[in-house]
Amino acid sequence: MEFNIAVIKGDGIGPEIVTEAMKVLDAVASKYGHKFNYTQILMGGCSIDAYGVPLTEEALNTAKNSDSVLLGAVGGNVGNSKWYDVAPNLRPEAGLLAIRKGLELFANIRPAYLFDELKSACPLKEDVIGEGFDMVIMRELTGGIYFGERHTEEVNGVLKATDMLTYDENEIRRIAVKAFEIAMKRNKRIVSVDKANVLDSSRLWRKVVREVAKDYPEVTVTDMLVDNCAMQLVMNPGQFDVILTENMFGDILSDEASMITGSIGMLSSASLGSTKLGLYEPSHGSAPDIAGKNIANPIATILSAAMMLRYSFDLDTEADAVEAAVRKVLKEGYRTVDIMSEGCTQVSTTEMGDLISARV
Repeated sequence: MEFNIAVIKGDGIGPEIVTEAMKVLDAVASKYGHKFNYTQILMGGCSIDAYGVPLTEEALNTAKNSDSVLLGAVGGNVGNSKWYDVAPNLRPEAGLLAIRKGLELFANIRPAYLFDELKSACPLKEDVIGEGFDMVIMRELTGGIYFGERHTEEVNGVLKATDMLTYDENEIRRIAVKAFEIAMKRNKRIVSVDKANVLDSSRLWRKVVREVAKDYPEVTVTDMLVDNCAMQLVMNPGQFDVILTENMFGDILSDEASMITGSIGMLSSASLGSTKLGLYEPSHGSAPDIAGKNIANPIATILSAAMMLRYSFDLDTEADAVEAAVRKVLKEGYRTVDIMSEGCTQVSTTEMGDLISARV
């Protein structure tokens, strides 16, 4: 089969980790008789440097006309005046928000599971880890405070900043349906996370989720306040199957979940809408402090490419092969520096990509 992939390497370590993911995809193509056509486009700081904006219309149209999009990371140090002493809509991350909106990708799927081989890298105590954990965080992606009205003004000589958090029932319903569909393929348990004791938007969230739940009587639904969820993730992560939540809460909780897997460099991500076109990226940032050093962990990006094979291309066997190759490399004791432990062999970014590719 033949697929067209828009590739956004982005900023910082983005080019390094995406290159390794492409290497693994090429190994898949060679073994299974597929063809992946790559079209590289700019987004983020590199696009600002080239075109003055974080995402051009041409780049967005290229992404829209592809079968899928593979992304590394965008942005730099917030103190970098070249990219951040400008209006918010001209900053690198604005490109990410724009492409999610432009591609109508409203559901972000972030798996978080603990490989047996990485238990020593998990910061939690062994009795907390128990048998390990395997959860999916379903984050609403195109609504909420990140897309609400915002402005900064001076009122009576005092600067005042305002960010609006809004959701309508249709935005909540469509992400809830996605979460229930995934829960039905897993252990049929959803924890819906909100702040209903304070926020009107959360009270509407809870109401709509309960309405959707009536169509999925086999799924057990529990409501949980976001602060409690943050605590429960480090007290008993094994209790979670599917976590359903809004945009900002999902952003924070998924990063927390990534760290208890051993490293944020292990957490993949898929952003989906109502079609097969998806955006696949690691959950971590651009890590400009280690860019160019060939030490970044490419596994999250490689696992994101596996999600692309599964969700956008319906190539489950090939996705299984990539995930199995990652597990094999870890079992053999190879580690990048972020997940390195005693008795293992430390490898570079490119070496990790080579090792996984060879085992597909």
